[in-house]
Amino acid sequence: MMFDLPDDDTLFAALLARNPAYDGRVYVGVTSTGVFCRLTCPARKPKRENCQFFDRIGACIEAGYRPCKRCHPMSPAVENDPDIARLLSALSDDPARRWGKRDIMALGLDPSTMRRAFKRQFGMTFLEMARLSRLRTGAEKLPKGARVIDAQFEAGYESPAAFRSAFSRWLGLPPARFAKDAMLRADWLDTRLGVMIAISDAHALHLLEFTERKALPRELKRLYAFAKGSLGFGRFAPTDRIEAELDAFFDLRNDQFETRLAPHGTAFTQEVWRALRKIPAGETRSYSDVARAIGRPDASRAVAGANGANPIATVIPCHRVLGSDGALTGYGGGLWRKQALIELERGFARHEKSALS
Repeated sequence: MMFDLPDDDTLFAALLARNPAYDGRVYVGVTSTGVFCRLTCPARKPKRENCQFFDRIGACIEAGYRPCKRCHPMSPAVENDPDIARLLSALSDDPARRWGKRDIMALGLDPSTMRRAFKRQFGMTFLEMARLSRLRTGAEKLPKGARVIDAQFEAGYESPAAFRSAFSRWLGLPPARFAKDAMLRADWLDTRLGVMIAISDAHALHLLEFTERKALPRELKRLYAFAKGSLGFGRFAPTDRIEAELDAFFDLRNDQFETRLAPHGTAFTQEVWRALRKIPAGETRSYSDVARAIGRPDASRAVAGANGANPIATVIPCHRVLGSDGALTGYGGGLWRKQALIELERGFARHEKSALS
C-alpha cells in the first residue's frame, strides 16, 4: 500500500463530504455501477454497502472497476505525462489488442520507461492494464456467443516451466521443493474468462481459481500444509474432467458439473457451498436468501464470508449471489468476470424456456 488507509467509515464520511484531502490517495469502487471514482466525484453518492476503498488505481482495475466518466480519476496522470496519455489513448481505441513490448516501441516509446511510469502512477504496468482490458472486452462478448478465446485471451503459460515458475512464486518456494509423485497436483486451464489453476488428487478437485485472485497464494499455502508438502505438478483425472466440463459450460452445452469436489472449509462454509450449488444457472440469490435456505436466517454476514472463501470458482457458483439491492458486490476473480458469468448463464435459462415452450 502507498499509505495506511483510514477505516472504511472514515473514508465513507470523506466521500459524502467530497473531502479533497484524499484526492490522488484513495479511490472508491462502487459495486452497483462497476466504476471507480475520486472521493470528490460530483456524482450521486452510493450506499455504504456498495463501496470498496482502494489506495491505488491499479487495485481498482484489478478488482474489475472501470474509471468514472464524470470525475476521470486517471486524468492527473494523463495531464502530467503525454506518453502515458498516448498509450492510454491507444488502448482505448483498441481494448482487445494483445499488446507487447514491440507495440510500445512501435509508438516510439521505451518499454522500461513506460513500465516505471505506469507503476508509479497506477500501481500496475501498461501491459498488465492492457491484458485486463483484453479479458474484459472478450468477456463482454461471451453472452453473444462469440468465440474470443483464440483471438483475445491469454494462451495460459508458454511452457510447463513457466507455469512452475509462477506457481513457485505464489507459494514462495523453489521448484525443487515440490514433490514428484505428489498427492496433490497442479496444472493450469485456459478458459474463455482467462487462466485458471486446478489442483486435484486422484479422486477429487481441491481448488479451481482464476490466477488474479488475491487470496490464491494463501489458498495454495493452506493446501501445501494439508498435503504435508506432497504438492507437485501434473494432472489427475478430476482435472481433465473439470476442463471438459468447463468447455461445455462456456459453450452453453451443459450447466452441470459432475466432477467430485473436495473444498476445504468449516462445517458452516461447506453447508453454504452446498446451498450455492443448488442455485440454478441463470438465477441469482441474495446473501439473506442463502442464509434462509440453510436455516440460518440471521447469518447473512457469515454467509457472505463463506461465499468469499469459496476455493472452487464457477463450479461452486458464488458469482450467483448478489447484494440485497441487486449489486454485484465483491468477487475474487474481478467484478467484470462475475458480470460476464451472470450474463452467460442467462443463455441456459433461455434454452430451458425454449425447451418448455
